[in-house]
Amino acid sequence: MGLRQEVTRARWTLLVQFSLFGVLGTSWMSRLPSIRSELGLSAGQLGSLLVVGGVGTLLAVLVTGAVVARFGSRRTLVAATAGNAVGFGVLAVATATASVPLFALGACVNGMCGALTNIPINISAAGVERAVGRAILPHFHAAFSVGAALGALVGAAFAWSGAHVAVQLVVVTAVVTLVRALLVVPSTMLAPAHGRATSDGATSRRGSGVRAALAAWREPRTLLVGLVLLAASLSEGSAGTWLSLAVVDGFAAREAVGAVAYGTFVASMTAVRLAGTGLIDRWGRVTVLRVSGFAGLAGLLLFGLAPTLSLAWVGVVLWGCGAALANPIAISAASDEPVHAAPRVAVATSFSTVSMLAAPPLLGLLADQVGVRSALLVICGAVVLSLAVAGQVRPPRDAPVTSRDPLTST
Repeated sequence: MGLRQEVTRARWTLLVQFSLFGVLGTSWMSRLPSIRSELGLSAGQLGSLLVVGGVGTLLAVLVTGAVVARFGSRRTLVAATAGNAVGFGVLAVATATASVPLFALGACVNGMCGALTNIPINISAAGVERAVGRAILPHFHAAFSVGAALGALVGAAFAWSGAHVAVQLVVVTAVVTLVRALLVVPSTMLAPAHGRATSDGATSRRGSGVRAALAAWREPRTLLVGLVLLAASLSEGSAGTWLSLAVVDGFAAREAVGAVAYGTFVASMTAVRLAGTGLIDRWGRVTVLRVSGFAGLAGLLLFGLAPTLSLAWVGVVLWGCGAALANPIAISAASDEPVHAAPRVAVATSFSTVSMLAAPPLLGLLADQVGVRSALLVICGAVVLSLAVAGQVRPPRDAPVTSRDPLTST
């Protein structure tokens, strides 16, 4: 198989992998009301239980860089796929038997497997981007957004049919696991075969993956790219958690209106991710990141301070547009040098994981005091910080660059 065919195959199979990752993450979350009922928990108790999954993700993020560096993206993704099958199987048993401890175990396993999936597929996508020779990582993140929306629809369909949540977990997990397993090899063919190859082609000694993972924590640029990813995760994740409620509470709107507002946010973000590759190629990462930051900042301020729902809706659109490209840009920046991509992506991703763990409860406490809309204005501080360090996403001078696109050049 020639380079062109390999790149094309890797590109399309990775798009499906990102979509399936989104489906797997949101299809069961859309059934949280049923899960809460089956487990006999209050909303607060369920929220605390879900934090266990975030803790699992954080624990895995801290070691995934070393795991990928030692065993490679392909083996790590195989392990994550198998682990998710086990984790969701445990969740199915937990909801069928109303076992809270089992549910906590399943959530923790899935949280760990989320990190073991996220980092290898992003490293593989960065490899495809380098082979193509132009910015295409936003397309993969758009595929994730589409998959997340599809997952919500799948959950809604199972709920409408009256199926028990355990049935949904088994069916969706079985289908997704089968497809993911079939796509592991083609989707990782442009990632390093294993993580032990050094930049000069020699084989590294045992333990070098751990040292490389620890070394990434001492790199100023990697840490600053992590701050960009933290702001991106905070902006996107807070919208998913609080936007609908902010519309309902802030404007005395119906729940359906809040849901449509969040749908507008996702649609805006997905549209910009699809169009973002051309923008990055033309203007560069730094300029696009800065413009995105200003758009997100304007959208957040408008949403938080607007006196009317229609004006706040404009803010939602700007917010979604501004949140779209920071995540893929940060991942691309962390992956500039293939030999060090795994530990650097792991370090940068850990910042978004901390954001995912800390933001919901902290924003919730603040919302109790000032209201949800006003609480969301705190995100502006993170966006300003991201703007301040935006120059760090510029590719290093010695980073490998491909000037021609094997999919379009002749």
